[in-house]
Amino acid sequence: MIARDFHKNLDAFLAGFCYKERAITLKVWVLTLEKHEEVLVALRQIIRAIDLHSKKLKKECGLTGPQLILMKAIKDMGDVTIRELSNSTNISQATATTIIDRLEAQHYVQRIRSQKDKRKVHAVLTEKGKEVLKDSPLPLQDSFVQKFQRLESWEQTLLLSSIQRISLMMNADDLDAAPMLQLDSNISKN
Repeated sequence: MIARDFHKNLDAFLAGFCYKERAITLKVWVLTLEKHEEVLVALRQIIRAIDLHSKKLKKECGLTGPQLILMKAIKDMGDVTIRELSNSTNISQATATTIIDRLEAQHYVQRIRSQKDKRKVHAVLTEKGKEVLKDSPLPLQDSFVQKFQRLESWEQTLLLSSIQRISLMMNADDLDAAPMLQLDSNISKN
C-alpha cells in the first residue's frame, strides 16, 4: 500500500529535498521495495529524466529533441534530402517531413531544389538555424551513448539484453522507435 501511494506521489515526495538527499532517500526507500517495484521505480526515473531534459531543451533553445537531432544531421551531412535524413536518424520520412516543415516555418531550415536533379529537394540550415544549433545543449542520448560506450563489452551486452527483455515484457518489442530519448507525445508535436 505504501509503495503504491509512493508511486503516485513520487515527485511530491522528493520535492522538498536537495538532489543529494533525494538520491540517498530514494536508495533507502528502494531497499524496502520488492524487485519488481525497484524496476518500476527505475523505469519511472528514466521517463522522468527524458521528460525533464526535453523541457530543458525546449526552454533553452526552443527546440524539441527530434528537431535538434534533424538539425544536427543536416549540419553533419550537408545538403541532404528528407529521405537521407530519415534513414540516418531512424525517424520515419513522414515525421521527418513534418519536423522539417516546422523548422522551415521557424526559419531554421530551408529547402533548396537540387541543381543536379530537379526532382530532389535538399534541406539546409539557415544562418539562424546554425546559431540556434551552436548554442543548443546535446540531446540526452548523446550523453547516454558516451557513458554506455565506456562500459565493458560484457556489461553493454547485459544491459542490452535486460532492456530488450523489459521491452518484451511490456509488449513494446514490436513498436517502431527511433534511437532517441524523447517522449513520443513530443515527437508528434514537432
